[in-house]
Amino acid sequence: MNAPMRVLMITSEWPTTESPNDVPFLVRQVSFLRRAGVEVDVFHFRGAKNPFRYVRAWREARQMPKRNRYDLIHAQFGQSALLAMPKCLPLLITIRGDDVEGIVARKGRYTLAGYILRLITRGVANWADALIVVSPHMKRHFSHLTAHVIPSGLDLDLFRPMLLRKARQKLGLPLSKRLVLFVGNPDDPRKRFGLSQKAVAQLDPTLNAELILAWNVGHSDIPVFMNACDVLVFTSMHEGSPNVVKEALACNLPVVSVIVGDVPDRLNGVDGCVVCADDQPATIAAALTQVLRRHGRPASRIAVQELDERILTQRIIEIYQNISTNSSIANHVPADVLEPIDSGTLTAR
Repeated sequence: MNAPMRVLMITSEWPTTESPNDVPFLVRQVSFLRRAGVEVDVFHFRGAKNPFRYVRAWREARQMPKRNRYDLIHAQFGQSALLAMPKCLPLLITIRGDDVEGIVARKGRYTLAGYILRLITRGVANWADALIVVSPHMKRHFSHLTAHVIPSGLDLDLFRPMLLRKARQKLGLPLSKRLVLFVGNPDDPRKRFGLSQKAVAQLDPTLNAELILAWNVGHSDIPVFMNACDVLVFTSMHEGSPNVVKEALACNLPVVSVIVGDVPDRLNGVDGCVVCADDQPATIAAALTQVLRRHGRPASRIAVQELDERILTQRIIEIYQNISTNSSIANHVPADVLEPIDSGTLTAR
């Protein structure tokens, strides 16, 4: 039998003891790749905008291919690809958002560090054997290159509809109120939690609405929040392909969002969801009012079936095959027989 394909995945973001709930979409991707028979070693580091940390991480990462046989390197986020330079193996880079859109400061302005990050990402992309972006609008940054569009996938067995009453009882939330859900770090300027707060504050008191924040909770709790609430509000300044919107759709939770990332495409034609014409609090409040007075939930789950992680895993494997000289996974497990595995079993280097 041929040896399984071995991949060294390099990422600047990964769960830690201090932040155990970070990047669940990436943890899930690694889990499904392993389930499909790909041997994935994860090298993670925290650059923290510190050049000395990058140099130290680069030295450590360069030792990995000397100790183990790898068929390719998969860098998550543009800055992570710096550790693969100069190339010693075929290189795939996944671009996810901030690495080409920039970093937002507390006053809502883009930072110099973010500008440098964009330059780095565009630079390393020229050396990649293949490039993945998570939404079509991001391809404009790489017009001279061929980029595959592969959004982060969904675990549709985890994100599924459940009874609202049951979900609220589990979280201890009131049954008498209309609940507006915000998922994300309220201290991240890019997420604009304050904008969501202002919009909810403008709702008619007769709606009896309350803003619910889901942050620093286990990833498995997010679908419970989504099933307990009446609508998701999304106000980010920029995004690639925001997972929380897709996860809400998988739970049949209505979404009210500003125009950002691929959200307009995701919500297009989905009854009961609204893309706001602008990002003014009054406009968002009007959209929330429309959804909250409507009652009921959209049958939106059908709109995200194509994002099943099983399907997207196979697309990534095909890219691995194309850029690697080793075709040992040509007979990989079909997508329809894959089953999700517990990300808690994941180990990283």
